[in-house]
Parts: sequence; structure tokens; C-alpha cells
Amino acid sequence: MNPQESSPGPSSLIALDWGTTTLRAYLLDARGTVLATRAEPWGIMRLPAGGFAAAFDDVVSALGAVDLPAIACGMVGSAHGWIAAPYCPVPAGETELAAALAPVPDRRVHVVPGVERRGERPDLMRGEETQIVGALALHPELARRATFVLPGTHAKWARVVDGRVHDFATYMTGELFAVLRDHSILGRPARDTEAPSAAESADAFARGVRAATGAPSGLAPLLFSARAAVVTGAVAAAASLDHLSGLLLGDEIRSALATAGPPDALVGDPALCARYARALALLGHHDVPVIADAAPAGLWRIAVHAHIIPA
Repeated sequence: MNPQESSPGPSSLIALDWGTTTLRAYLLDARGTVLATRAEPWGIMRLPAGGFAAAFDDVVSALGAVDLPAIACGMVGSAHGWIAAPYCPVPAGETELAAALAPVPDRRVHVVPGVERRGERPDLMRGEETQIVGALALHPELARRATFVLPGTHAKWARVVDGRVHDFATYMTGELFAVLRDHSILGRPARDTEAPSAAESADAFARGVRAATGAPSGLAPLLFSARAAVVTGAVAAAASLDHLSGLLLGDEIRSALATAGPPDALVGDPALCARYARALALLGHHDVPVIADAAPAGLWRIAVHAHIIPA
């Protein structure tokens, strides 16, 4: 059964999407329907007094669900989190993740493991695997074979076969943008200007995407062009960060399309997904569907498979 197929029932599960900067809590019924939500700025690097246990107790109390089992995903399961949940090797789906849950001592909480790919080019994901499980629960027609893009600080392009993640690649596009914006010459032109117009922003972004995707030599030779375009008047200073964003995102898409092919869905924050959709549309890949708020559905599916709640 898929989540949210019927009218809500009694609360049965607390689902936690617990990342580096934010804790999002969901109260779910036995069928995965979201009954209530709570968000706090208590990521794993900025916890309240009392640490993880205090943060958990506070959100659970706010949801009125102190006696329910809980399941969590994200960086809460990292080496810097509440408990280290080991990685599952690919291929991995809801069954493998459920079998490898890490219990938290003294609390009715289980933490979802991440997924790893070993070999010459190792890679890791933690949190995205649960979003993918949720995306498949919400759109089971994609389970047989699909490519998912999960935008973020460390974006993932994941290939799913028969409901399991078989391969994926991480692109540090979001982090690179933040570093270049805040700590390089490329971020300076926009600092002392007013916000660009919508047209300036769109044009600069599109220019960057097209420049990157049409450059077989890759990103490095193009980066300084973000400054040169401002100096020569090709891009307004106020829109220089949009140009830089387009360059970085265009390079990611160029690389990913060559290996993973066009995506079947974008999964994650709607605003970030919309930016990816714009870039993909510029390259002829129109109307890629967006799947938002997939984490609670994924947590529910894994909890069912782990028999934390009845099927």
C-alpha cells in the first residue's frame, strides 16, 4: 500500500528528517498519512542544550506523541550524529535499509543507514536514499528503471532498477557555489549592487548553463569567465551570481547526462528543483516532474518493512 491512500487514522509513527542544519518531524498514521509536522533549526551541528535527546524529546512533545516509535534519516546517522548508522552497499532499497536500521539506546528511535558505492570511485549518500524510497512509494511506476536527481549542497544523480539504488554520483555544485560566492573574486561584483531584475537573472543563468554545457574542456577554464563577463559588460554585476550558478549547474548536467542520461524525476526542495528544471529545459529536457516532501513517505515504508509499525 502507498502512503496517503485513505483518510487519516490514529497516529502511529514519528518520522524525522534530521540533517546538518534542520530537524523536520512528521507525525504519521499507520498508512503513512502526515497528521502534523514540526520544524526546528536543530541540525546536527546546532543542537539545543541537552543535545540530540533533548531535541528529540522537545519535538515529540510538541507533536503530542511521546509514546510512539520513531524512525530517522539523514546526517543524524553519521559519525557526527546521534548514532553512527553503517552504510548499505549498492544495490540497496527499502528492504536492505530496513534490515540495517541502527537503534538509539534509551529511546524508541531507529536510524536509517546511508548507501555506499565502493571501488575506484567510491561515493556515499545519507538521507537521499530515504527520499528515493519515498519517491518510489509515491510514484511506483518509476520503480522498474529510473534516474532521479536530488538537488542540494551535494546533489545526487541516482539510477534505480527494480526499486533499488544501483548506482549514483555526487556533485558538489551547491557547496562549490557557496565557496566561490563567499570566498573568491567571483562573488565580489554582486555584493555592492541591488538585486537583479527577473530578466537579468534569467538571462545570466541561461548564459551560464549554455556556456558550461557547450564546453567539452569542462568547468575550470570557464570559471574566470564569470568575472570577465561582468567586466566586459556581457552580464550585469547584479546578475553575476546567476551566471556563476548557471555555469556550475550546467557543468553538472553536462557531466551527468553523459553518464546517467536524462532524469525521470527531480526529488527534493521545490525551489531547487525548479532551478534544475529550468536548466534542463534550456537543454531540451522539458517538463521533468518534481517530487517534493518524499522523506516522510520513505521513512514510513522503511518502518513498515522493519516491522516498527504493522503493514
